[in-house]
Amino acid sequence: MNNLSKYLTLLEEPGLGLLLTSRYSRHYGAQADIAEGVAVVTKAGCRYFTDSRYIEAAQKGISGFEVLEVNMHNSYTQRLLDAIRDFGITALGYEEHSMTAGELLRYQDTLGVKLIPMDGKINSFRSVKEPWELERMQKAQDITDEAFSKVLKRIHAGMTEKEVQAELIYCLYACGGEGLSFDPIVVSGPNTSLPHGVATDRVIEPGDFITMDFGVIWHGYCSDMTRTVAVGYATEEMKKVYDTVLKAQLAGIAAIRVGATGQEVDGAARKVIADAGYGEFFGHSFGHSLGLEVHENPGCSPRNPEPMAENVVTSAEPGIYLPGKFGVRIEDVLIFKENGSENLTHSPKELIII
Repeated sequence: MNNLSKYLTLLEEPGLGLLLTSRYSRHYGAQADIAEGVAVVTKAGCRYFTDSRYIEAAQKGISGFEVLEVNMHNSYTQRLLDAIRDFGITALGYEEHSMTAGELLRYQDTLGVKLIPMDGKINSFRSVKEPWELERMQKAQDITDEAFSKVLKRIHAGMTEKEVQAELIYCLYACGGEGLSFDPIVVSGPNTSLPHGVATDRVIEPGDFITMDFGVIWHGYCSDMTRTVAVGYATEEMKKVYDTVLKAQLAGIAAIRVGATGQEVDGAARKVIADAGYGEFFGHSFGHSLGLEVHENPGCSPRNPEPMAENVVTSAEPGIYLPGKFGVRIEDVLIFKENGSENLTHSPKELIII
């Protein structure tokens, strides 16, 4: 079943259509990434609207939709009104979590049909990945692994965090990345206690940890990875914390299997950290799903009691963060399988000292 066919299964009620406005839902349904546009999905027909900047790419790259240009003579509103008339639409399901209040008010004022919030149903299909999606994610992760191996050869004491970040971004693109999943996190020394710290002009010194969290986009799909390395040497305390985080990650990974809940996976890792006396220093969840976006649902967190299906993808990223001292995070990306998991990340996880 292709992605557009999945959306069509939501349209059981006569006259119901879908209004796809977010880039990610349009990408999922059309299986092509067009930066700007709006799409309408109905059982009577599907249309994709975009402007002159993207019309040629849309016409070449999109199948399953009639692709039409918007311009000064045919605005988005007019194109939508035409589709409503032509397809007999009486209600449109929309993505309430990715639409502004202003956009919703404009659609309510101009379209003349009932608007139904359906974000959860529209995005539910993305939690389980198709084999071709997993292939793209593996390629993205391979690029990330290669970039990590290359950037390690460029890092040395005396560089700033910003310089390491620049080298990392270069390697991500040089190894084949088509974009960044997110702005890479590069922090060092005491800044590593900030889980989502921002690179600064701090000069890296011997005895520092460096935490790098990064990923690329390849054919629309994201990778995500974190490694913490030491510069010159690591103290016994640094080694102890690193070893605890690694054991926690491995415990969480061992709990990943079809049918396990997000709570169970998170709890397996969290127990290791708590038993080592660092429970209060692990505040975030064990992992999040990813795909077209770097943060998707479902998550491996204390808030998710739902069992996981086969081919759900999750990050595995426990951490310990000691304020004013240092922090450690290690992250891989894995696929839920019947008898365990498949790890897309192949970079070494033992403590690396550069």
